Amino acid sequence: MSKRLRSSEVCADCSGPDPSWASVNRGTFICDDCCSVHRSLGRHISQVRHLKHTPWPPTLLQMVETLYNNGANSIWEHSLLDPTSIMSGRRKANPQDKVHPNKAEFIRAKYQMLAFVHRLPCRDDDSVTTKDLSKQLHSSVRTGNLETCLRLLSLGAQANFFHPEKGNTPLHVASKAGQILQAELLAVYGADPGTQDSSGKTPVDYARQGGHHELAERLVEIQYELTDRLAFYLCGRKPDHKNGQHFIIPQMADSSLDLSELAKAAKKKLQSLSNHLFEELAMDVYDEVDRRETDAVWLATQNHSTLVTETTVVPFLPVNPEYSSTRNQGRQKLARFNAHEFATLVIDILSDAKRRQQGSPLSSLKDNVELILKTISNQHSVESQDNDQPDYDSVASDEDTDPEATASKAHRQKSLDSDLSDGPVTVQEFLEVKNALVASEAKIQQLMKVNNNLSDELRIMQKKLLGKDAN
Repeated sequence: MSKRLRSSEVCADCSGPDPSWASVNRGTFICDDCCSVHRSLGRHISQVRHLKHTPWPPTLLQMVETLYNNGANSIWEHSLLDPTSIMSGRRKANPQDKVHPNKAEFIRAKYQMLAFVHRLPCRDDDSVTTKDLSKQLHSSVRTGNLETCLRLLSLGAQANFFHPEKGNTPLHVASKAGQILQAELLAVYGADPGTQDSSGKTPVDYARQGGHHELAERLVEIQYELTDRLAFYLCGRKPDHKNGQHFIIPQMADSSLDLSELAKAAKKKLQSLSNHLFEELAMDVYDEVDRRETDAVWLATQNHSTLVTETTVVPFLPVNPEYSSTRNQGRQKLARFNAHEFATLVIDILSDAKRRQQGSPLSSLKDNVELILKTISNQHSVESQDNDQPDYDSVASDEDTDPEATASKAHRQKSLDSDLSDGPVTVQEFLEVKNALVASEAKIQQLMKVNNNLSDELRIMQKKLLGKDAN
């Protein structure tokens, strides 16, 4: 669904005419120049869609339009509306300002630092404030007042908050009330349509019981949005959820390469991931799909005579300070996958997502041990190519991050996020699991040593028993 812009609409960030992009989670319309800055911030800050050249679920577009028309931008520019802000030297960007540094600095302050958002009085316990805000959100979503809920979310209310007394989440409340636009807003901020209330009912159940069939169908779509987006990226089709088809697994035109040892190893490694790590990997691939598709729209809609200017494509996923440095590096490596490599990874994720939902068993421990031993035996030949592997830390250093965010990431616990950069790709990509494989080999060697000791003791006991029988 495309949108017809009215002449009265202006960019929320610089007031330029005829904005052609939307920031979905901010409820604003933005121009090309400002969109280039939004994209460099990352989807965790701003989720951008082209208003005409990107497919829109109708109610999602309606949600953004409603927020824009009801003054959602005033949430992000609250203090700038104070006349004294002009005296203090703070001002909004103008259409004539340069993208860098003028518009970029203003947009980063507005959305990344939340410099102009209304601040609540400080409390000793921030968790109390978050809980209070979340309870207000829980009550507000039964109404059609979207901007109130967006304001609460901007202040820290949690979209997945489970109300201890009510026994459900804001999405349950919105679904029961038939508030489809509130459901869209909550979903944008991470609300899970599959969450069960204290009685075991999901928001989808609430919507169906209330006769809100359009909302129920939309919630099912939201529940499968990640896998739907990956499938649509590869084959241009989405599953027919109404008829119980929830997954489409595209096939490669040439699947012979998928039979390689590296491809098999990568698939087994993918299967061995915990559900949590698998979900993180799938979300990162989803973000990379969004980056690639938005780049394609960007290139198709820009004036190519002025393309190489201040506004360019985003070369890799921007750093998210909420993630570990290892995960951020893995996310950035996804941009280096060629079309075949990336498509193979997407297909493997879709296949394993379907398997996990249907509860199919993983491959046996014996298969995994054999895989590890086989990979270790070939490790020396793989190491000879290690010098050809680019140091993607240098890629990460290209991202302009503030010192506080860098310090925060340095103190975060490193996990198994290195799994995120693996897939059925090149030998170099497979080097990421080297350390884990070495550790696994050490464990296997230890188990083999214990087993040998037990065998020796068993032989000694057998000799003693034979000696007693002989006597």
